[in-house]
Amino acid sequence: MAIFDTDEILASAVELAGCDDFGPDDFREGLTVLCAAAGEEAQLNDLGAMAMQQNMIGGLVNRLKVLDWVREHPAITIEPIEAPLVVVGLFRAGTTFVSELLDQDPANRSLLRWEAADSVPPPSPATFRSGPRVDAAAAAIDMLESLNPKIKVVHHEDAAGPTECLTLLGQDFKSLTWEAIANVPSYSRWLLGADHRSAYEYHRTALQVLASNGVRGRWTLKSPHHAIALDALCAVYPDAQLVVLHRDPSLLCASACSLLSTLTGTFSDADHTTYIAEHWTRMLEVSIERIEAFRRAHPDRTIVDVQYADLAVDPVGTVEAIYAGCGRELSPHAREAIRAYVDARPRGRFGTHGYRLADYGLQQGQLRERFADYIARYDVPTP
Repeated sequence: MAIFDTDEILASAVELAGCDDFGPDDFREGLTVLCAAAGEEAQLNDLGAMAMQQNMIGGLVNRLKVLDWVREHPAITIEPIEAPLVVVGLFRAGTTFVSELLDQDPANRSLLRWEAADSVPPPSPATFRSGPRVDAAAAAIDMLESLNPKIKVVHHEDAAGPTECLTLLGQDFKSLTWEAIANVPSYSRWLLGADHRSAYEYHRTALQVLASNGVRGRWTLKSPHHAIALDALCAVYPDAQLVVLHRDPSLLCASACSLLSTLTGTFSDADHTTYIAEHWTRMLEVSIERIEAFRRAHPDRTIVDVQYADLAVDPVGTVEAIYAGCGRELSPHAREAIRAYVDARPRGRFGTHGYRLADYGLQQGQLRERFADYIARYDVPTP
């Protein structure tokens, strides 16, 4: 088939899923814009074209199966998702590490890597962390990391470990996940202007499905994507408890550019360095602007602010502070589990992630001046 033909991608998903009701049509515009951008702008190599196509179809297949499962089990729609703890960002500020720490508390319920892409049937307590679907997801991760070993150093996720909300949001085609595969400027512009409400409504439905077979707890979620869509997130999850991590913007930009160069560079042989530097620096700026706008519009809303520097020095104490900000207490059992996790996984166990601003034509002084208001407002350390 024509590799990014919207109708053919939809038809392939229907054939693989064995059902054809995609639910509300809100996802279609994003899919159409993404198909055009991937074909016209991304300069994908053969591997990239295949990966993008498979991810589009795979996301639609999971969407079809999730919605079909709900139709077969309508009681799922009353499954409560109460006061989820949502790590909003900023990107490359330690959000992955925080989500891993939160996952050590048995009172919490994380969204796992494997289940975000293969949600039906929902896991039972016996199949939550092991089984054929977990093994299949692990094999896919191993294959990607064998194609580009740097990915494991820059951003590794275990199949049975916590993941971004990006995958579920991507099944409504309003998600930064697509920009981890391809550099798609027109899709990104569309995304920043889109109404994300339908993506979060689908996200909630998927969480209800995933919890419905007995794997419950306080949901702990994370994605820097949430920073650009806080109004939609909180419209769907009005009692969400929000956490924002802060770090020197010059380091955030360098790390993000390195990450996106590594990921998209696996799928394109073209040089996208200039675009990546400009785009992801601006994306950080937009993320900060939208968080600040949300704070101004909701002055009574509690948002827990965390410094990356504190997280790096005292992970257990940082989680305790997050809990305190959310009106919770960290149990002794959870505290010991987090401490054991940290001790068993030393930093850099997959290698050192080295990155330099100069590789992207960026300068530390200029970035710190550009983000001076943010640095001052949150007293962000700038070593």
